[in-house]
Amino acid sequence: MIDPVAARTWMDAALAQATKSWSEGGIPIGSVLVDAEGRIVAAGHNERVQSGDPIAHAEMSCIRRAGRRRDWRSLTLVSTLSPCPMCSGTAILYKIPRVVIGEHRTFMGAEDWMRSQGTELLVLDDPRCIEIMERLQREKPDLWAEDIGI
Repeated sequence: MIDPVAARTWMDAALAQATKSWSEGGIPIGSVLVDAEGRIVAAGHNERVQSGDPIAHAEMSCIRRAGRRRDWRSLTLVSTLSPCPMCSGTAILYKIPRVVIGEHRTFMGAEDWMRSQGTELLVLDDPRCIEIMERLQREKPDLWAEDIGI
């Protein structure tokens, strides 16, 4: 079971990554991976705009930075926004058993699919995560549409 108090601390780190991406002109989504002891082992932010790489979502960047590992089944993935099907699929592929989601009001990812695969989800409904995505939608609607594929 995910500790909600620890999850909020991890979300602070993911939100710092989202803010970093926004300050670089990118999409404000951040992610961290946490080990069984609650230590952050990797962090990433959406780098699609900065790198021109359409696959460089926050979760993908974070997982890439985690490198080769044997402990995927003991990790927790934390993301400021509900993971899309690609990022959810990567979490399922590596059997990451827990995902903490900052918010899913502005975008609902593949949460039902993750649950059907046995992934435990905790949605924090964090107002900071909602605000940063609503700001993206207001200030850069074309970038938002590009990111979600519409």
